[in-house]
Amino acid sequence: MPSKASSSPRVTLWRRLKRLGAIAFNSVQVLPDRDECLEAFQWLAQEVQKAKGEALIMRVEQFEGLSDAEIVERFRAARRDDYTELDVEATALANSPNPDVQGELQERLEKLYKHHADIRRIDFFDCPEGAQVMAHLTQIAAALAPAPGAIAVVAAALEQYQQRSWVTRPRPHVDRLACIWLIRRFIDPKAVIRYAKTAEADEVTFDMNQGDFQHQGNLCTFEVMVRAFGLGNDPALQVLGQIVHEIDLRDGQYRQPQTVGVDALLRGWLLANFSDPALELHGTALFEGLYATLVQERAQERAQERAQEPSAPPPTR
Repeated sequence: MPSKASSSPRVTLWRRLKRLGAIAFNSVQVLPDRDECLEAFQWLAQEVQKAKGEALIMRVEQFEGLSDAEIVERFRAARRDDYTELDVEATALANSPNPDVQGELQERLEKLYKHHADIRRIDFFDCPEGAQVMAHLTQIAAALAPAPGAIAVVAAALEQYQQRSWVTRPRPHVDRLACIWLIRRFIDPKAVIRYAKTAEADEVTFDMNQGDFQHQGNLCTFEVMVRAFGLGNDPALQVLGQIVHEIDLRDGQYRQPQTVGVDALLRGWLLANFSDPALELHGTALFEGLYATLVQERAQERAQERAQEPSAPPPTR
């Protein structure tokens, strides 16, 4: 930044770098070589140049004197500090002297979940403390609302969400792909879905920082939408929601056998650099096939249950 510039642009730049998850090696800011990280640096470089500063983006194969493992550990250490700070806030919430103020505690807990999601987004190398803090938050959520349906999700009228345009963030992953499938499968087969960082007027937003459908408490957006549209009594959707929940939040709350395979497949698409339309196409097919399998398995379970029921005795004469 220009040396004569005020401190405000410098502070703004520093905060932006922190939100991106960048770490500093001397005077160089570093992010992993991933599409979303490169895009973030490119936008930031444009802003610096517009402020009459200078910015250079480089791909680096190796830092002299630092192994890849040491660089990864530096990223994890940065996120470890973030998770530690969050865990302190979670402990303060758990030890709150006013446990009767249920609404206030739930609001504070939701903010902690959102904070965890923000850290998780830049936790590029899966810092172990992330899962530990999520488990702590889940324990607090269970203590505040032990009943599974305790999180109040506002009902959504199906007819109000048909023939609408929807928008979510680019590079859709598990939660957003599952929501897209749900929208096209149960809400509006002809729904128009757009990928952008901001919404236009009258667009329905989902899984964005603000909008119509997003995380609530320890529910991912897919679970929220299932409840909002009154689909929660479908056993196959319940299992599907548990798979999406575990891949998205990684809190250890659910253990379904399909989770590992679905997670690996979704990660592979991102590594293969599928475009947004390709991710949507493959994701929709994946969740449709998975749903069909779960429906069939449930039907087979019911048939077995009926077969095991004792037959009625013959009528007496």
